[in-house]
Amino acid sequence: MTAPSRFRFPRLRLRRTTSLLLTALLGGGLLVGCQQPPAETSASPVRIGYSAWPGWIPWKVTEEKGLFEAAGVPVTLQWFDGYLDSINALNAGQLDCNSQTLGDTISSIAGGAALTVVLTNDNSTGNDQIIAAEGIKSVADLKGKKVAAEEGTVDHYLLLLGLKKAGLSASDITFVPLETGAAAAAFVAGQVDAVGVFAPFTTQALKRPGSTTLFSSKDFPGSISDHLVCRTEFVEKNPEQLQKVVNAWFATLAEIKANPAPSLAILAARAGVSEAEYTEYDAGTTIFTLEQNRQAMKPGETMDSLPFAAAQISTFLQEVGLAKTPPDLSKLFDPRFVDAAQ
Repeated sequence: MTAPSRFRFPRLRLRRTTSLLLTALLGGGLLVGCQQPPAETSASPVRIGYSAWPGWIPWKVTEEKGLFEAAGVPVTLQWFDGYLDSINALNAGQLDCNSQTLGDTISSIAGGAALTVVLTNDNSTGNDQIIAAEGIKSVADLKGKKVAAEEGTVDHYLLLLGLKKAGLSASDITFVPLETGAAAAAFVAGQVDAVGVFAPFTTQALKRPGSTTLFSSKDFPGSISDHLVCRTEFVEKNPEQLQKVVNAWFATLAEIKANPAPSLAILAARAGVSEAEYTEYDAGTTIFTLEQNRQAMKPGETMDSLPFAAAQISTFLQEVGLAKTPPDLSKLFDPRFVDAAQ
């Protein structure tokens, strides 16, 4: 399975209180084409992009179980093998909405895009990892070592967060920029000393004998959240359709809870892994309930609040040079769709 990361920044272009424990969700409680976009009308399908991340793959259940139709909204759901392609498609107007991280959305806005977050799918709570070779026991041990990640991606961001927490900077390591799949392969082959990857590439990287997870997104709560993000113009012109899309998402979570076995089969098939492998990612992706969606949109003073988290992420991205200009976050979140969701 070769899917580039779900998190890119503008200089390179132009991926979640209930756990996704599919055991919890499943047991009792879960590319880009170059075609010219059609004209937007009330009858036009909503064009939604998604890619390889456990918090977004449930959209495949929505599609296969006919839940968009049940919600009364036509949708063209487009899978992207490369997440960067989905970002480019959204920014080019070839998608109406895309599945992407908060940090990536902030970075795109800093680059001039007009985007709005309408739904939180999940938080990454361990499925983004910095994995190190045998003998590297702490972040401090990374000093002078070769560390691979896809430059400007969510796991590059996670790496920089970990370095800063340990009192190090990017200049203290030898950064090796590689596409996520290639980075995992280089680590397994012993070509680099550590790697930043996300599930399912975490499984691949940990096949190197003696390797361990040095730190993960679990150590930085709220820093990596994943969303349905739409072009602001589309939100303003099509609120009724968008409301039905949001309703369909929560109907999907109910479907997965009610029918765990067939849902898991759909999820694993779309991810390109076995059902057993898919369930291994459960704890690392925390799916948001409807009530958690509503609470997350509210102002606050912790990373549980998306407006607070957005401000913190914006500052950090500028500090490390991954965003060149301060983004306008005043219209980033639109809570009306989760507030009105059925």
